[in-house]
Amino acid sequence: MKSLNPDTAPEPGYETAQTKNGFLALVSRLVFDEKLPIRFMYKTVPEHLNDTGWRMFTGYETDEFLANEQLNLLPVPLEKVCQLDPALPELVQYNAGTVWERPPESSEWVQVHDFDIPAPTTEVAITNDVEDFIKSRERS
Repeated sequence: MKSLNPDTAPEPGYETAQTKNGFLALVSRLVFDEKLPIRFMYKTVPEHLNDTGWRMFTGYETDEFLANEQLNLLPVPLEKVCQLDPALPELVQYNAGTVWERPPESSEWVQVHDFDIPAPTTEVAITNDVEDFIKSRERS
C-alpha cells in the first residue's frame, strides 16, 4: 500500500476516527463499462447501514449522467473497488466530508478542500393555513 504524502496525511485519529459501517460505495458505471480509472471521490454521510458514504467517479460524467443515479451509480463492495487502485485502501479510511482527486497527468491523489459535497434534498412545504394544508394533501 502506497503511503500518503506526510503533508496531507491526517493526524492519527483525527480524520479517520469515525465509526466504520457499511460495505458499499456508489461507483460510476463508467469505471466498469468504459474501464476508466477513478479520479474523483468523496465521502458523504452514509444513507443506510450498508452504505460507506463513498461516491467514486471518473471525471467524465455529465450532469445528465449524474442526474440518473439509479442507472449510472452502481453499489459496489468497497473491497472490490479498492482492488482497482492500490492507493484506495488508505484513502477510504477517511471520514465523511473528505474529497480526493487524481489529476489526469498525475498518479498521486490530492485532498480537495473547496468542493461542496452534494446533499440529498427533500422538498417540504410548510404552512400554517389549514386550507392550504388540506389542498396540498389532496394534490399528493
